[in-house]
Amino acid sequence: MYVLKELEVKYGILYRQDNVILSGTHTHSGLGGYFQYTLFMITSKGYIKPSIKAIVNGIVKSIDIAHRSIKPGRIYMSKGELEESNLNRSPHSYLNNPAEERNKYKSNTDKQVTLLKFTDLDGDGMGMLSWFAVHAVSMNYTNQMVSSDNMGYASYLLEQEKNIGFLPGEGPFVAAFASSNLGDASPNIRGPFCANTGLPCDYLNSSCPIGGLKMCVALGPAGSDMFNNTKIIGENIFKRAKDLYGKARQEVRGPLHAAHQWVNMTDVTVQLNSTHTGRTCKPALGHSFAAGTTDGGGDLNFTQGAVEGDPFWDGIRDALLGAPSNETQDCHQPKPILFSTGEMTWPLPWHPSIVDVQIITIGPVAIVAIPGEMTTMSGRRIREAVKQELEAQGTFSNAEVVVAGLCNIYTHYITTYEEYQIQRYEGASTIYGPHTLSAYIQKFRGLAKAIAEVRTTYCTLPKGPEPPFFKDSQLFSLLPAAAVDKKPINTTFGEVLERVDSEYTVHITDTMSFQRDKTFVTVEKYHNSTAHWDVVHTDASWETRFHWVKNGAESNATIEWHIPLSAQAGSYRIRHFGHYKQRKGFLETVIMAYEGVSDVFRVSKIKSNY
Repeated sequence: MYVLKELEVKYGILYRQDNVILSGTHTHSGLGGYFQYTLFMITSKGYIKPSIKAIVNGIVKSIDIAHRSIKPGRIYMSKGELEESNLNRSPHSYLNNPAEERNKYKSNTDKQVTLLKFTDLDGDGMGMLSWFAVHAVSMNYTNQMVSSDNMGYASYLLEQEKNIGFLPGEGPFVAAFASSNLGDASPNIRGPFCANTGLPCDYLNSSCPIGGLKMCVALGPAGSDMFNNTKIIGENIFKRAKDLYGKARQEVRGPLHAAHQWVNMTDVTVQLNSTHTGRTCKPALGHSFAAGTTDGGGDLNFTQGAVEGDPFWDGIRDALLGAPSNETQDCHQPKPILFSTGEMTWPLPWHPSIVDVQIITIGPVAIVAIPGEMTTMSGRRIREAVKQELEAQGTFSNAEVVVAGLCNIYTHYITTYEEYQIQRYEGASTIYGPHTLSAYIQKFRGLAKAIAEVRTTYCTLPKGPEPPFFKDSQLFSLLPAAAVDKKPINTTFGEVLERVDSEYTVHITDTMSFQRDKTFVTVEKYHNSTAHWDVVHTDASWETRFHWVKNGAESNATIEWHIPLSAQAGSYRIRHFGHYKQRKGFLETVIMAYEGVSDVFRVSKIKSNY
């Protein structure tokens, strides 16, 4: 909503609710504190204004740049499969889908990569947008650094290749790697094993005989090395996208349509067959939600696949938050409810009731904006339903339907009815009950039909009930104000604590520590011909890592540069820019900038004996 308000100020009605989709890659290593519902605020230390400001400003800036760069061009589409990059983390749930339906597919995860290539009229590449179903959790739950994970690394590789001489995020070519129906698709392709024994985890509830749930950990292609896991999966996605980009020949032609509606997902009646109906429920999370997944388990004694409650935890819930109503419990069967979030409204609603459904079509390509994480089979059913509806009217032929995940608002997971019965993590996190997917299919069919009948103008398609938009004064933060920063006696902010060596060879890690606060990092190379230091890497580069450790009122920043094989021989330095908070007078505090710089060091190439 903040983004749309900013766009309205700048562009009027050009960019609107119906033709703007915000879709997350779903990295688990990003900023928090930007949701307006209580459950999300509690789990991210409240509503963090600097987070929302940075995200909104970044999105709007990107749209500004795109708007200024508008020119006539062409779009091409390409499709292909990518193996050894995703694994179904809830195969037992998937197997509960009808055998006849499963037999139509050769895998229990979607392997297809769909790519749109954008060029100008001369055929010069401007960018690409691709979709692939995999969770961005190669960087595991132990990571404490901001990371765009495997999808971000794929984007980094392709943009660096296309934008020669540009720093990350600054070149003209944009490579966007978007999420799809990734709900049960993990990048940890070696599967779950018990960390203490090396044996496979229990198939049904993903736990270990000794150590329980926490010991059951899924491993990526590089085992427990999350950086190499991210690199391997990201490279796989990058290489397939690069190949498809080069092969893209099918031009996408035709009109552009957009359809959007608000839906009260707590009260949708679903026509199950000619004689029976079902309905959606007020939001609720099941016991297995607290169990987590094999990509990162919970810390308490919950397990996946729970279809009965636990008297101990239910008693604590009842005492602190209140018991779920009989109506909500009946609606969510067989889910044992842990948190009846749809019945919890203090200090604000704990979960959204009103959500977006949205489709944008570009010629025969339909982008279905899903407000959550669809499992593999849920995504397949949505694609099939939308394709049928578009083609039934005769307006579309050979429609290509793409599921875009995590769009506009977050509503956790969306499983099939059959998967819901198993109540693993994904089913327990399907918050609107067992008929959630059927409700979405019904609503997206309606949008597809409206597009096919060309009645999608912003004024003629009913908008539906709009969600609440809470004012800043209603939102809360659990993050205490930053304290005044201190430093050891006889030191300065930005002072180097650990000196670099005088020389390194490529593929060696250069590490140094600073006395600090916030960070911006540059790796700079000296050019003798110009007598200037040129920035070759920033903190957005894969090759740099920034660790910040706070110890009371003091803190240290450690910067690593993992020197790549492509690094040129020469003289380098690392610079660090930050700010610290100091007291001015008795009550007033001020923010001051500081800078730190390493000694100059040389990088040399490894000499070959051949």
